[in-house]
Amino acid sequence: MERRMPKNDDRTAEPGALTVSARPWVGGTVLALHGELDIDSVDLLRTALDSALVTAGTTVVIDCGDLEFCDSTGLNAMLRARTVADAGGSRIELARPRPLVLRMLELTGAGDAFRIRDEPPA
Repeated sequence: MERRMPKNDDRTAEPGALTVSARPWVGGTVLALHGELDIDSVDLLRTALDSALVTAGTTVVIDCGDLEFCDSTGLNAMLRARTVADAGGSRIELARPRPLVLRMLELTGAGDAFRIRDEPPA
């Protein structure tokens, strides 16, 4: 499943537009993020997270390796999903977070909210 969020009326994606690709793995779902996660694109992530968390007891790994930008709305969506996951016996983990994501987690005090993986599961 790959979804693009166009940022203009002609429905063509601009450079940096967020794409979210979902793929199953034995423990749950990997969501690969590409582009910029911000207030204009956060609904794509929310929708993908909601779909991935339908099954209780699953692990959703958010692959941040190709995430070029993430603002506070992106972090809030991940933290909200973590709360939903916890309530359903599931987990949210981050893979390959870039320094910008790690710094945001550190600055907001959310550094311990997610397990960090060096690579997404195969």
